[in-house]
Amino acid sequence: MNDLVSPETSLGTPMAPPLGTASAIDSHAASATGAHAASAMPPHAASAIDTSAVMNVTPRPPIVFAAGEGSWLTDTAGRRYLDFIQGWAVNCLGHGHPALVQALAQQAQTLLTPSPAFYNDQMVRLCTLIAQQSGMERVFLCNSGAEANEGAIKLARKWGALHRDGAYEIITMDHGFHGRTLATMSASGKPAWEALFEPKVTGFPKVPLNDLAAVEAAIGPRTVAVMLEPIQGEAGVFPATVPYLRALRDLTERHGVLLILDEVQTGIGRTGRFFGFEHAGIRPDIMTLGKGLGGGVPVAALVATEAAAVFAHGDQGSTFGGNALAAAAGCAVMETIAAPGFLEQVSQMGAYLADRLAALSAKHGCGGLRGQGLLLALDLERPIGPAVVELALARGLLLNAPRPDSLRFMPALTVGSAEVDAMIAILDEVLGEVTAG
Repeated sequence: MNDLVSPETSLGTPMAPPLGTASAIDSHAASATGAHAASAMPPHAASAIDTSAVMNVTPRPPIVFAAGEGSWLTDTAGRRYLDFIQGWAVNCLGHGHPALVQALAQQAQTLLTPSPAFYNDQMVRLCTLIAQQSGMERVFLCNSGAEANEGAIKLARKWGALHRDGAYEIITMDHGFHGRTLATMSASGKPAWEALFEPKVTGFPKVPLNDLAAVEAAIGPRTVAVMLEPIQGEAGVFPATVPYLRALRDLTERHGVLLILDEVQTGIGRTGRFFGFEHAGIRPDIMTLGKGLGGGVPVAALVATEAAAVFAHGDQGSTFGGNALAAAAGCAVMETIAAPGFLEQVSQMGAYLADRLAALSAKHGCGGLRGQGLLLALDLERPIGPAVVELALARGLLLNAPRPDSLRFMPALTVGSAEVDAMIAILDEVLGEVTAG
């Protein structure tokens, strides 16, 4: 649901060398000491594959990816790229993780879907894993974070109709991002969307993140819920603070309204805990999951406490929701992340990445870091993000600039120190060239 850089910025032609040839990225990966390899690499022609049938909704570079392994992608010309985007934090286990590949291969030979009108064994298994891990009793499986958030909005409004005299308004945050359906765009706080696809769905008053007084002032008789991301990823990785989340949980309980946490990006181990809300020691009434839940396979979840799970038969559905193939992928991801030591390793690698980025920032006169675990942003303190992303791609490194003055890092949760070192070495060279003008 994101663009590689801001929508106004297109990418230049990448210049990574063919697979198996000497390159800057191969040198850094083999010996990530920061030593400079050849700074100039020969450009290559755009992909010969005709991409004209693909609807033009985002400025894509002229490369076509064909394979992936771990933290690496390979395009149709055999060029390799170090991936610190991972499908916008989707490929939480990296590309081609054996547990995920095995689960998909086995399930594809057994059962794809019997229709959502029936239970299937993988649906039941995944819902049970999510319920047990979250401490919330009910799970509805769907296909994307946007669909999960749309379901959360509907569920909250149904709860308001039953328990709060028809209340329907959901307070959301400035600069929040909840998806690209009409309702989730309306709930989002992206300024660029204000005049897009009007008229939007009403009932989403916005307040600043981390401003508890603003939330309390916005609560009224029509308020049914407060909805936010524990970390605003699309906005540039801006966290809701632990004191704010705790106070917000208390505030919503005192006023008798629901707390909805959009954990589409922060959930499934991304922050070093299974769910972002665990850092604050709270539990929401409704939570949404997506992105990393399927490890690259489209699966998402609407999760609710027993008290909030008020859908009646026919209120909600999804043709592919809970299909056995996607649910098997979700089970493989959940079980891998729940394995002893996995989340500790995420926290350790998040700290290592943060330390390396902090040193790099000091060297190049950049600003501070934001985020937690393996969802981090570097404040560049000047609008060079798109230029950095473009040159990094040319050097065989995939990065994201969610805003002109920031870089976002979303590597696989399985990333190793050698891959972090390789990324830092390339980014060091790129920042040096971009800031030199």
